[in-house]
Amino acid sequence: MRRLFPVTYETAAQASGGAQGPDTTDREWGLDELAEAYAYPDVRTPWLRANMVSTLDGAAQHDGRSQPISSATDMRVFGVLRGLADVVMVGAETVRQEGYRPARAREAFAARREVAGQGPAPAIAVVTASLDLDFTLPLFTSPLVPTLVLTGAAAAPDRVAAAEKAGARVVIAGDGAGVDPARAVRALGGLGLTRLLTEGGPRLLGQLVAAGVLDELCLSVSPLLAAGDAQRIAGGPSIPVPVRFELVSLLEEAGFLYTRYRRT
Repeated sequence: MRRLFPVTYETAAQASGGAQGPDTTDREWGLDELAEAYAYPDVRTPWLRANMVSTLDGAAQHDGRSQPISSATDMRVFGVLRGLADVVMVGAETVRQEGYRPARAREAFAARREVAGQGPAPAIAVVTASLDLDFTLPLFTSPLVPTLVLTGAAAAPDRVAAAEKAGARVVIAGDGAGVDPARAVRALGGLGLTRLLTEGGPRLLGQLVAAGVLDELCLSVSPLLAAGDAQRIAGGPSIPVPVRFELVSLLEEAGFLYTRYRRT
């Protein structure tokens, strides 16, 4: 892996034929280096970042899953982003398709999380209107940190009861059956969970973009072409005016580009 942006003295020297610096040498980065590269800003209010992967032609999935367009390094970045987060927001359909499991504690992040006042692992927060979920799965029955279920006030009482019986914590974040993205972010912040991460899927990410609550996008661009009719990283209705983000970091390895964009 090597850093392409922001341009530093070392990258400028490399471009002019000078000696390579530690950031520009193509080598495997350690977890601490990746954690520094993806550190959350020092904010006291919720900061929501998304982590997604896309092919060159815009496919966010292949055969309904993201794994075929990912890589070993992309999964390391995935693990680092989880290791830094307080909570991971994920849509119910993604939970079903990707076979989500509870986040696990990792020794490599234990000291960093303790200093930051975090628990041993991030909570998973499932966004769902119907609560059409299998509450016998380990995500609900045996997480290290209780799984959260974000839903609306009009959610079916029997499904809410089933979630709570399985050990999940139900958080109301909408007046109807659905979830209001802005209210969900505020609700998580109210629980002291301010370092927010979403892993999609595309429908949820589209809702977060439309609500104007996404602060940062960590997008891995895979050097693959998928064709077909796979979803983009964000779905749903278009928004009236596209939202501008700025590039803050660009890493590269084996043709994969690991980007960080923040809302301007």
